[in-house]
Order: sequence, then C-alpha cells, then structure tokens
Amino acid sequence: MSAFVSAVIVAAGGSTRMGTADSKQFLPLLGKPAISYTLRAFQACGMIDEIVVVCRAQDADRITRIAVDSGIKKLTAVTNGGACRAESVKNGIMAADPKAEYFAIHDGARPLITPAEIERVVLAALETGAATLGTPVTDTVKTVDSDNIILGTPARDTLRAVQTPQVFEKELYTFALTEAENPEKITDDCSLIEKMGGEVLIVEGSRENIKLTTPIDAVLAETILSKRESQ
Repeated sequence: MSAFVSAVIVAAGGSTRMGTADSKQFLPLLGKPAISYTLRAFQACGMIDEIVVVCRAQDADRITRIAVDSGIKKLTAVTNGGACRAESVKNGIMAADPKAEYFAIHDGARPLITPAEIERVVLAALETGAATLGTPVTDTVKTVDSDNIILGTPARDTLRAVQTPQVFEKELYTFALTEAENPEKITDDCSLIEKMGGEVLIVEGSRENIKLTTPIDAVLAETILSKRESQ
C-alpha cells in the first residue's frame, strides 16, 4: 500500500526549559543544528513525499538555509507557528500539498528519529488510519492530587511513553481537529483522535528518540549521535 505522506515538522516552540535564548531547534549537536538531523531523517525515508516545517516567523529563513545546506530536497514549505500546538499543526497541514493523504506530525526537537522508525509508523498508519511511536514505561508512575499526595499506582504494563512521529489519515485528523474543544490545551496529537472515540495504534519505538527539553538532553543526544557515527 502506498499513499502521499506529508511530514509536518513542528519547530515553533521556544527554549524556556533549555535555558537558552535561541530556539532549541538550533541547538548545536556535534557541530550541526538539531533540526538538520530531524530533516535529514525524513529526507532519507522513502515513505515521506514532502516536508513542511512550522516555526516562528523569525526562524523561517534560518531553517530554509539549514535545509539547503543539509541537502533537503523534499522541503516544500516553511510556515508560521500558531498560538498553541494544535494551531501550529493546522498551519502546517494548510501549507501541505493538496495531494496529501496522510500527515506524519513530528517534533522538530526530536533529532534522533531514524528513517526506519518513520517508515515503520507510517506503514502502521496506512493500515489503521492512526499510529504513533511509543515505548514501554519502565519507572513506577504515581497519580497524585493537587497537594502532591499519591492517589494510586497504574500498572506499568498498561503505560506507554508516546513519541513522534504521529501519523494520521488526512480526513480523520482534520475532522478531529475541527471538533476539538479547548485546542490550546492539546499537547499531543493522538489525544485529538482519542477524544472523538477513535483508536491510535502504538508502534514500539526507540528510547534513543528523545526530545530536547532540558540541558541534559543535549548531552545525551550528542552521546547517541557519537555512538552512531562510530558504528
């Protein structure tokens, strides 16, 4: 089965928790900006037909230059982010090719994604309509109340740490987006489908597919990239 798949790379966030003035998408990893690794993974995946980047207006020219320097041929649009994640994704979808049948939505600050992982989750979505990468939770997780008092302990075998890309059939996702209540509170695209009663398949990903959020993440990312290069 084949379909036209547009990758929507969401790179519109700031770097509050990273503690830097610059966007975390540009954090240098082994001398290259983080977003370049993200773009190259989607460029190398045969299941991806085009790449759309959603970013802050002041970052657009810089991302375009990075794409050119990184040999990215699939980039078709760089568009402005919105006031929240859902709005940013919507802007990316609107900038995508009308031929798009599926959207692979990915965090720009997850530079360690691999072409094989992208292909695996896209193939799953082609079969089911909605799929995401995720990994089993290994820590014991507690639910708490507003006073930080433990209320319960969910069974670990029912928990998954969800990653990106998250891949959705076009009509399913756009309908879920238009029906969403309080879209400004949505931090995960799968929740749009969940809230309308839809099913999303989790495809097991890699624990290396980390998101750059705090300074320690950059250290881990460089360690993983160095290991990959040595191999």
